[in-house]
Amino acid sequence: MKKSKDNFVLPEFSHIYIEKDAKFYPNTNKILSKFKDKIQIEIDHYKDLFCRSRQNFRMQKISPKLILAVKRDNLVYEGAQVCEDFGNRYFYYTSSIMNCIYDCEYCYLQGMYPSANIVIFVNIEDIFREVEIMLKKHPVYLCISYDSDILALEGITSYVSYWLGFASKHKNLKIEIRTKSANFKAIKKEKPLDNVILAWTLSPDEIIKKYEIKTPSLKSRLNSIYEAIEKGWKVRICFDPLLYVDDWKIQYSKCIDMTFEYLHSERIYDVSIGVFRISKDYLKKMEREKPYSKILAYPFKCQNGICSYSKEHEDKLKKFVYEEISKYVLKEKIYI
Repeated sequence: MKKSKDNFVLPEFSHIYIEKDAKFYPNTNKILSKFKDKIQIEIDHYKDLFCRSRQNFRMQKISPKLILAVKRDNLVYEGAQVCEDFGNRYFYYTSSIMNCIYDCEYCYLQGMYPSANIVIFVNIEDIFREVEIMLKKHPVYLCISYDSDILALEGITSYVSYWLGFASKHKNLKIEIRTKSANFKAIKKEKPLDNVILAWTLSPDEIIKKYEIKTPSLKSRLNSIYEAIEKGWKVRICFDPLLYVDDWKIQYSKCIDMTFEYLHSERIYDVSIGVFRISKDYLKKMEREKPYSKILAYPFKCQNGICSYSKEHEDKLKKFVYEEISKYVLKEKIYI
């Protein structure tokens, strides 16, 4: 697309940056084959581009670039304290992709990363090897879609399919794949696995339209969930993060009713509830970049480096949503 007076922003992934060390990986060739008409630029290290100072995250989000890189260290991380472990002792997460194609106003990635460009690490096999070393010591509960929406990018990477193949060989590995996408069709031919949980984040349509920019509607997500359940997959529903917005009771009540009128509640694996919470440092950066955000204008309370709503508002949100969900789902299947 050429520049014009009305449209001067290049389309998404108009440029693809490739680390020298990433050039000859099979995944690099597979990904590049889907972007034959895009400008390709070779770089020494992805951080030379991704970690530059004085970047404008908001402008980059309009037209993000794609970076193909090699992940050299920190292949697997211990689970963060703000995340639910669902009773799993050995809780970890990994990032084979950094950043997301969606643009949620409350997303912590804009506080964590200096750039909105998307990084795909092409050496996913090295992550597999690291996990295999861990599995020799103990079982592993691994979340693979925290720092991106990996299912939304499946058409580019096939990484979900790779992870499913890996999980099928390791019964003491349990994987959660979290998404806001409606892209189950990308893996619908894959065989459902007992040690893989597909987890969908759901929000009221009003919140999706205002604050979860570029994400599919609630109905589209529910259609994808329905199809996954029909194919035999374990599905987790995540009402997380709950947002303290105007008419929140009405919005979440409608959302929950719609969810369980559409889905058979007894076929849901479990349900997760959590309010908006974020690192204090990430929040400061987000507030600077989004000074007019209604969500970020809330007078958050911070404790031990984590910021969230006041205890009164947090308790109200959780209690109401829990009671609404428990009309449909057994209480022992609801995590708060």
